Amino acid sequence: MAALEPLLIDGDWRAPKDAQGSFQAEDPARATPIGPHFPISGPDDVEAAVCAAAAVAAELAAAPAGRIADFLEAYADAIDADADTLVALAHAETALPAEPRLRAVELPRTSGQLRQAAKAVRSYSWTAPTIDTRLGLRAHRAPLAKPVLVFGPNNFPFAFNAIAGSDFASAIAARNPVIAKAHPSHPATSQRLAQLAHGALGKAGLPGAAVQLLYHFDNALGLKLAGDARLGAIGFTGSRAGGLALKAAADKAGVPIYVEMSSVNPVFLLPGVLAERGDALAQEFFASCTMGSGQFCTNPGIVIVPEGAHGDAFVLAAMEHFAAATTKVLFSHGVQDGLVRAVATLRDAGAKVLAGGAVGDGEGYRHQPTLLAVDAEAFLARPDALQTEAFGPASLLVRVADAEDMARVAGVFEGNLTGTLYRAADGSDDAAWSSVAAVLRSKVGRLIANKMPTGVAVSPAMNHGGPYPSTGHPGFTAVGMPAAIHRFTALHSYDGVPEALLPVELRDRNPGGVQRLVDDRWSEGDIGGNS
Repeated sequence: MAALEPLLIDGDWRAPKDAQGSFQAEDPARATPIGPHFPISGPDDVEAAVCAAAAVAAELAAAPAGRIADFLEAYADAIDADADTLVALAHAETALPAEPRLRAVELPRTSGQLRQAAKAVRSYSWTAPTIDTRLGLRAHRAPLAKPVLVFGPNNFPFAFNAIAGSDFASAIAARNPVIAKAHPSHPATSQRLAQLAHGALGKAGLPGAAVQLLYHFDNALGLKLAGDARLGAIGFTGSRAGGLALKAAADKAGVPIYVEMSSVNPVFLLPGVLAERGDALAQEFFASCTMGSGQFCTNPGIVIVPEGAHGDAFVLAAMEHFAAATTKVLFSHGVQDGLVRAVATLRDAGAKVLAGGAVGDGEGYRHQPTLLAVDAEAFLARPDALQTEAFGPASLLVRVADAEDMARVAGVFEGNLTGTLYRAADGSDDAAWSSVAAVLRSKVGRLIANKMPTGVAVSPAMNHGGPYPSTGHPGFTAVGMPAAIHRFTALHSYDGVPEALLPVELRDRNPGGVQRLVDDRWSEGDIGGNS
């Protein structure tokens, strides 16, 4: 067996004790293995990571806010300083463009959200302090005092990486140790990030076991780990099948799990806006659907288009864009196979292929940009099959007669991360908007006007979540500080506890100007000055 890369366990880079085999990353553009051999961990190494994380959970929960923020900021600085190496590794392992995607967009987003998490730590805003002086009650969000297990996805090697992404930043900001399970599509990228995180931990004076990295383990061991009651919570981004299996295991042990699983992100094109700028919308739709080879969780997977001359012109223009496009490189053979199966499911359910529809020619894992179509009645007859997520450069058009048809279609959608409505600037679509949005609003986490859903801004007002089955819980977001941090917290209430024994943000004298809800009024000052 080839020499195996070390694991980051309990503050040290150590050789695996009981590797169950090994794997390499692949160059998706050529379908060839690249880089060193990484261990597939066995139960001994997984147990060592859990024990180490549990042993430092109380210490991390009691760590000063400044030390946690120092770590997050030092880590962000290290990522920015190491951009050349990180971008080269991620490009090799994912085939995503080095420019602008990785260097100019995703890497700054990653370091930026680490800094946003640090800001939330320094201000105590993530703790959401609430004070009722009349009843002597005080409450806030607090650390779980248990480890958080994070499963990273394949499609964001930086921004959602298990060792650097939003789940990671959120869990650490809440002062919980993290066990990161890297995605096997980009192990060398994850390893380099872990090396930077490990160095930043030392600078901040935090325990080494606060951040640990496992590259891979088999599904059975993953389910066993998800059901380990020593965990405080789990974050997962990936497939519906994987998310539901982990959720079932975690639920049995009472471990909270926040799963982001699947979304088709419906887009409704109202009649007036098609008359205004149908050709431009066709280009915008095509660009969004094929961006990053369509491998976004917010890809526009279903577009609802009115019948009539303007709708027909939009469909024709979209068909021309898809038909003329080159094949797109996918992350892996598994992604390619999944897209082939999804397209077959859509066709079997009655969808007609308008463009593409097949695996692409050439080296590597490729698929043609694919456009399918179905009428409203067929969609309403088989909504489950026709909402199959086609992860990749593929989308389904649903042709409808009018706004009433649109509302009927909206009514059968499952929960999604996003829902988009395009309306005319002259207000001619506003009545239709109101009728469709009234149905769609409860089915999506983010309702979008006049732009495709693929962009996800890192903002305190962002909701990157949604009703089941897009996620496991509609009340939480995976993006945006401080709200994303709340997933990995416990709600602690104090009844009649003396001031000196309270957490600092719940005392009468306010640290750092953090906003607190005091007797139903928001305050940034001391309680005595606001009564």
